[in-house]
Amino acid sequence: MEQTEPYASLRERVVGERGVVMVMGAANTGKTTMARLLLRDALLAGRSVAYVDSDVAASTTGPPACVGLRWVRSEADLKDLSRADSVRFVGSIQPQGVVLPHVVATATLVEEARQGADFIVLDTSSVVSGVVGQTLIYHITELCAPALIIAIQRGEELEPAIGMLRRFLGARVAKSEPPPGLDVKGPLELRAQLIAAFRSAFEPDLQRWRVHSSVFAPTLPEAFDLSRLEGMLVGVQNESGECLGLGALEHDDGVIRVATRHGDQMRGLRLGSMRIDLETYETSRVRLRQLIFGI
Repeated sequence: MEQTEPYASLRERVVGERGVVMVMGAANTGKTTMARLLLRDALLAGRSVAYVDSDVAASTTGPPACVGLRWVRSEADLKDLSRADSVRFVGSIQPQGVVLPHVVATATLVEEARQGADFIVLDTSSVVSGVVGQTLIYHITELCAPALIIAIQRGEELEPAIGMLRRFLGARVAKSEPPPGLDVKGPLELRAQLIAAFRSAFEPDLQRWRVHSSVFAPTLPEAFDLSRLEGMLVGVQNESGECLGLGALEHDDGVIRVATRHGDQMRGLRLGSMRIDLETYETSRVRLRQLIFGI
């Protein structure tokens, strides 16, 4: 490995690790760039490798609002990590209100990855500050037990989280700056990227399937006004609890249909915490408790 390559000394250290290497950082700090480099190094070293993408707002693997697992068996796989081998539904692109499903989804796929890989790169959410961000990263670290955390920061924005993880969980943390020449995306570009990702998750071959009110999790109370489900994002689940992909609910005169590409294997629908417009693919946040119980 030539010393002119990005993060050369850090990567030399990391390639000898076993288990989970977790990459954390805010948006536009090069987390996915770092992840790809680590995956490539591990492949070249003859390791069995997996990638778990837990950044639900800027998904590299699988659809937005989901955690995705990808087995990386060759350098060719690194050119396009978008296809997920396993997906778990979180239901939102923001952590507020979905910390529990986000942590469970991440821990579940990391455990699945451990069964077939000895080197796993975990790419985490870009929300790493504040009560919600720190709670999310704390519990992901607690359950996934990374051998090493790589914290990428421009200044000292991660120092509170780093201190917390070291103090309470004894985490090993290596700090790094973003790579030089990083392509920093502005808010409009990030929004366009997210819309394109949702569009890709629904198109082409979008079909509509009529569903009964009993197929949802959480379950709906009796006399629930089904019109309130209009536009809700759902995870299309199979009988093994895996998420097949995304769906969006449509209501028409007491009838609920789900627009999805995965209806032929559908066994149930998990309600998310967002609405999505299938014409524009714009989204808005929904408090699930308020939706179901009106409080």
